[in-house]
Amino acid sequence: MKLIAAVDNNWGLGRNNRLLFHIPEDLRRFRSLTEHNTVVMGRKTLASLPGGKPLANRENIVLTRNPAFFAEGAHIATSVTQLKAMLLKEPFKTRETYLIGGAEIFAELLPYCSIALLTHILADGRADRFLPLIIAHEDWKLIARSESHFYNGLEFYYATYRNLKKASLID
Repeated sequence: MKLIAAVDNNWGLGRNNRLLFHIPEDLRRFRSLTEHNTVVMGRKTLASLPGGKPLANRENIVLTRNPAFFAEGAHIATSVTQLKAMLLKEPFKTRETYLIGGAEIFAELLPYCSIALLTHILADGRADRFLPLIIAHEDWKLIARSESHFYNGLEFYYATYRNLKKASLID
């Protein structure tokens, strides 16, 4: 599983259930990487998407503790064990899986991610939700960094981190 997110200087993800910044280039990158694949998210992340609806052209899985939760067009998993079983079956097992948020889901599933694809935005977005600081973990190593990009006064770059000791979600 690959984690994909945009973070600010403080590893902030969002504020009031919204993204901190709107950078069209980064949104296009997110779409190109995740389209025709599987995305895993929490219930609040689903609610934050346009219309509160699953992302088009992707298999959407919502991880929630609420067994009564329903979202048209999304698959529901109520535990990591159930998510694991789901990912072993079609249509998921032949697609890449991207973990797209939110903060609680990132914290819970980070050990199962092999790669983190981060957009580092060099600004303070005054976030109220944060990604775990993976650079503080000895198991995570930076393996690639893009040149700086600029949009509307914001500087940002793309970074890829590898988890050297990934726990297996799918055996």
